[in-house]
Amino acid sequence: MKWDNYQLKDIANYWTGKVEAGLLDATNYISTDNLVPDRGGVVNSNYVPTSGNANSYSENDVLISNIRPYFKKIWFADKQGGCSNDVLVFRAKENVEPLFLYYQLSKDAFFDDMVAGSNGTKMPRGNKTSIMEFKLQIPPLPTQHKIASILSAYDDLIENNLKRIKLLEEKAFLRYKGIVKEEKLEKHILSEFGYIITGKTPSTTIADYFGDDVPFIKTPDMHNQIFIEHTDQMLSELGAKSQEKKFLPPLSLSVSCIGTAGVVGITSKPSQTNQQINSIVFYEPKNVYFFYSLMSQMKEQLDALGSNGSTFTNVNKNKFENMEVFVPNQKVLNEYAEEFEAPFKLILTLQKQNAKLREARDILLPRLMNGEIEV
Repeated sequence: MKWDNYQLKDIANYWTGKVEAGLLDATNYISTDNLVPDRGGVVNSNYVPTSGNANSYSENDVLISNIRPYFKKIWFADKQGGCSNDVLVFRAKENVEPLFLYYQLSKDAFFDDMVAGSNGTKMPRGNKTSIMEFKLQIPPLPTQHKIASILSAYDDLIENNLKRIKLLEEKAFLRYKGIVKEEKLEKHILSEFGYIITGKTPSTTIADYFGDDVPFIKTPDMHNQIFIEHTDQMLSELGAKSQEKKFLPPLSLSVSCIGTAGVVGITSKPSQTNQQINSIVFYEPKNVYFFYSLMSQMKEQLDALGSNGSTFTNVNKNKFENMEVFVPNQKVLNEYAEEFEAPFKLILTLQKQNAKLREARDILLPRLMNGEIEV
């Protein structure tokens, strides 16, 4: 079957329509911050522009962050809304299945091309002219439909698991809010419940410190992951042992405390973090489930604690371990753990399933997209 050669501009347009910012809300405003890497979709934004115009997008458009394209942030829109100027909106032309276009632009080859043509050092941006000259092969429309259907079957399973995870998390949050409303809470500081470890980055001048042995957690790794299963960077055994006191056991709670504060995740395996993260290693590990819900609600308090009169949040170890929290007695904490230990274990299982589904999809993706596998 013949696959014809095209440039991106032959099969898609940049969409540059505008929408009044005041008509947007947090659920349909997309920025480079709330686009999630590696086809992860979007998370709700805390920021909505109240004046001026934002770029518009519609259902079936493909949205890609043009800042730091090596993060590979891409989303297939399932609704309409607005986005920042640094989010590129691609709209398929008539001869192209929109979902097929999305999978074509999900390939590493496309993002590698964006990175190669990007401008700037600290905050590189893709070159909008060279992006549209990206070369790709396109089969007839019926084949596009078949390929999109195969790949979307994987994404549908992933999405269903994500919905189950969200429901389980929301149930835990609702029970937490009920406890806060109904129970007599006592004021404590965080260090009463565990010891605090502030992460550290091993020397980047020693290449052997980085490898494939120990997850090295940074704030972006904690987005969209309750259990921190995947990290963009790993340490070697040598690198991790160079700062052995920074090891976190499973069921530690990591909290971002510099820059973007209040992002929370639970370790699922022995891990280390960078210096922007403080973690609680609990004296009673099952308390992690209650404190996950508690600390997920503490962004405002963390920002206030680490403001230092500026807009840049920095909550150091001393401030973090002395942070005041309101907690019920241990009996209630035990009851919460008993109720939610199994749901949180299910969340971890669903995350692991999704990782395997993504791996299988990503193996198929380039082979389907270059015609290696006939459909």
